[in-house]
Amino acid sequence: MRTKRTAILPLAIAGILLSATACAGAAPDAAPTRSAHETPSPTPSPTPIDPVAAWVDERMSQLSIEQKAAALLMLHAPGTDPAPLRAFAESGVSGLILMGDNVPGGPAELAALTAAVQVDTEAPLLIGIDEEGGEVQRLPWDGAAAADTLRAEAPAASQAAFAARADMLAASGVSVNFGIVADVTADPESFIFGRVLGTDPAAAAERVAGAVTGERGIVASTLKHYPGHGAAPGDSHSSVPSAPLGLDEWRAGPALPFRSGIDAGAELVMTGHLSYPAVDPAPASLSPEWHRILREELGFDGVVVTDDMLMLQHNGLAEYADPGENAVRAVAAGADLLLYVLPADPSTMGISVEGLVGSIVTAVQSGRISEAQLDAAAVRVLTLRRELAN
Repeated sequence: MRTKRTAILPLAIAGILLSATACAGAAPDAAPTRSAHETPSPTPSPTPIDPVAAWVDERMSQLSIEQKAAALLMLHAPGTDPAPLRAFAESGVSGLILMGDNVPGGPAELAALTAAVQVDTEAPLLIGIDEEGGEVQRLPWDGAAAADTLRAEAPAASQAAFAARADMLAASGVSVNFGIVADVTADPESFIFGRVLGTDPAAAAERVAGAVTGERGIVASTLKHYPGHGAAPGDSHSSVPSAPLGLDEWRAGPALPFRSGIDAGAELVMTGHLSYPAVDPAPASLSPEWHRILREELGFDGVVVTDDMLMLQHNGLAEYADPGENAVRAVAAGADLLLYVLPADPSTMGISVEGLVGSIVTAVQSGRISEAQLDAAAVRVLTLRRELAN
């Protein structure tokens, strides 16, 4: 952002100097006169300054390349002891994801845990959770309706349920809900069937938009699993499912709930580890083409977060065995935030914060990831953190 702004400055200065020279060289009697009836030109209003952008600009100017790389990480450490979670926060990552093993006895205890891990009051850590309700529910005290009920009701019911869910999350210090499933399927045999908000694209789109509207201004909304898991049979926790659709078929079907949720104001989109070979054989989470479509065709300008990156390692394919390479491919493709649901000892998966950061930095230094791309990702993440602080 600083580069774009400062690039304009020399042109502005040159214009001022040319104007001054022209005025200095003009004869005094050549100055134009104004008629008594001529209306003075209005003074132009100053361009308003975006305080969030200004803050992010300043923070970015203070960060090293390593700190920018660390800002692209969202991690998990099991348990209700805040110490390991806070250690991640102090390492410079931008977020933590809470799983069921992080959930204490009640809302007050969870609020105490989330407060204990915050280390930056100006840009609070993103605290995320998968709180869909129903089949995927981390908080046992969540009584709001889930997809299996909402898809049979009017879209207003989705809005009300996710507003109640958002209030509950915010009260416990959770700021990001990975809870809005924008996938579509009518197949009861699909592993994701019980979690979809609609069994056809139009119905899903209405309810996805309602869910985003319900969460608006309370927690940040996430649409998952882009570009759509319902068309890809199989479970991406243990494989890379493949969808048989071409791009035009996708645009007319699975794309609709994502477009609807983006138009409703969703702050994040989660990419899935699933493939549409007619578009790109790579998983969407590692696909530059799917990220281009998300930005250019769907008009999404928020934070792109991956699904849990360890899922790629769990599928057993040699191509995804190296966590550092997976991280580089995701960032190079266009991801802003890399999600890792880590065990108590991350080294068992060959992962450390230093290792992930080192892989990204090396890729930037080699030109595989441009500095501009790293900066753009860090800016989007920092912007979301700053916005959630206000």
